[in-house]
Order: sequence, then structure tokens, then C-alpha cells
Amino acid sequence: DPSGIPHYDEAMFINTMPRYLVVRRFDVSEDEMPEVGRRSRRTIEESYPEITWEHSHVVVDGDGAVLTYCVYDAPDEPMLRAHAADLGRHTIDGIHEIAGDVTPADFPG
Repeated sequence: DPSGIPHYDEAMFINTMPRYLVVRRFDVSEDEMPEVGRRSRRTIEESYPEITWEHSHVVVDGDGAVLTYCVYDAPDEPMLRAHAADLGRHTIDGIHEIAGDVTPADFPG
């Protein structure tokens, strides 16, 4: 660049943090989940600022068990497991790194 100012490709600034789907089974009732959500958010803000909680889907199965499917940006799986241990009152059924996202619009008829 003749101006002497370095040129930075915009792609250099794209978020490269891995995204994960965390599947959990909670030991609480559906009515207790708002407090669990608040505690999870507080735990991330206070102890795991590198984690971004994107969103969650909450499911109550036929036996009344509460399951969540949560999407996070995080440096690695061990950090997500540490957050889960601090949150407590659940077990992890799986942690899966997300390869990508698709919608019906990605598959035109």
C-alpha cells in the first residue's frame, strides 16, 4: 500500500471461536429453570468471560425431566465442562462442536 498503512483483510476479524452444542439433563423442575438460567449467566459473567451463551432450547420429556440444548462460543470443551461443574444440578449428555448452520433457505426447491 503506497500510503504506508497496513491493509487488513476483513476475514482476519471473523470470529474463529469454536461453537458448541451442550446437551444437559437437569435435576430440577421446569419451574426452577429460570433461576438455573440466571445462575448460569452469572457464572459465565463472573468466572468464564471467554464463554458466550448464544441461546438454549428447553425440553421437558415424557417423564418430566428437563433437558437443554445450549449453543455456546467457547475456547474449548474443558472450559464448558468447568462452567457446567460450577453450575451444578445437572449431568451432561453430550458436548458437540458445531460444524455449521443451515436453514431451509440453504436448500432451494
